[in-house]
Amino acid sequence: MLIKNIRLIDPKNCRDEITDVLIEDNKIKKIGSLEGNADIDGTDLVLAPGLIDIHVHFRDPGFTHKEDLHTGVKAAAAGGYTTVVCMANTKPIMDNVETVADFNARAKAEDINVLTISALTKNFNGNDLVDMKAMIENGAVGFTDDGIPNTNNAMILEAMRMAKELDVPISFHEEDPKLNIENGINHGKVSDEMGLFGAPYYSEDVMVAREGVFALETGCKVNIQHISSAGAVELVRYFKSRGANIFAEATPHHFTSTEDLVREKGTLAKMNPPLRTEADRDAIIEGLRDGTIDIIATDHAPHTEAEKSVEFTKAPSGIIGLETAFGLGFTNLVKTGKLSLMELIRKMTINPSDLYKLERGSVEVGAVADLVIVDTEEEFTVDKFNSKSSNSPYVGEKLFGKIKYTICDGKIVYRD
Repeated sequence: MLIKNIRLIDPKNCRDEITDVLIEDNKIKKIGSLEGNADIDGTDLVLAPGLIDIHVHFRDPGFTHKEDLHTGVKAAAAGGYTTVVCMANTKPIMDNVETVADFNARAKAEDINVLTISALTKNFNGNDLVDMKAMIENGAVGFTDDGIPNTNNAMILEAMRMAKELDVPISFHEEDPKLNIENGINHGKVSDEMGLFGAPYYSEDVMVAREGVFALETGCKVNIQHISSAGAVELVRYFKSRGANIFAEATPHHFTSTEDLVREKGTLAKMNPPLRTEADRDAIIEGLRDGTIDIIATDHAPHTEAEKSVEFTKAPSGIIGLETAFGLGFTNLVKTGKLSLMELIRKMTINPSDLYKLERGSVEVGAVADLVIVDTEEEFTVDKFNSKSSNSPYVGEKLFGKIKYTICDGKIVYRD
């Protein structure tokens, strides 16, 4: 496959140039001025490493009425993603070797790289660690109790010491469940209008502070998931300055929107942790700008229309995000001058790859040809999805940055 006259952006090698790219036998064979007829004319398009999302929910096994491996992969490919890491809150939970092995065997048949993380505790009970060594040896790439935040400090410290030995990250959902009254909405002006207390910022901050202290103590790679509060951003910045091996991810919805979206979209804007204030959103953007926040991840969380079409406190939290992530990032961060295109791509490719040691996320000779081609000048309206679900508050939004091709392992897996 010959791609000609395209703008190549490769954050790993700080490369930004107009060039040609030749793919042979699933690898990047040559980069430069090349002879031959183009299979893809890249004029006015951008070529980048295939996007990598380390935080998705494909609901498989157990909740496949919302999403399954195949529809999740279709949504990911349409969003420019060539690698995703699935969370463990399936049914059965990813807390045993057999469930992980079954998932990985089925994932190999799909068009992109689909990995899974292991639950940290058995049945998410918060007390009994899984056999961490066995889970990694049998194909899990890290650990989390995402969705059910864990407040067992002694156990978390033990788990971090083991994860350090295994050299894998633990990803933490940072909300103290005892401090939240109603999940999915910020404790603030909008919750007051609705007669709810909600989820306060300090519920998140106290958990991030714990992770930072334990990361310093153990040297464990710690990933702060879907950061949402200004205080949490500042805490990550502080612990990084102390030398903690701490990483943070931000979602497109948390750097795009505030709690005001709940007024307009109701349950479609309900998520954990919640959308917070403009000051929190600004802090997240500044964290992305200065490197405090390393990664952009979607927390793609499909739910059915029926599940979301109930009163606010009874609806599940979460939104889909794979097919809008690049557009939201480009429109709200790059078009506004908050981040360069190089930095946006860095946070969606090589940074998440490095955290999980995936050996992906670059465009260089000899690398596996996992690539995305984007028209950054094309405006599009969010209107339909490849996901099985459509629970997005951004339907009808006009965004820039249209995914034109997704190439995984040298094969075109999505074409606009």
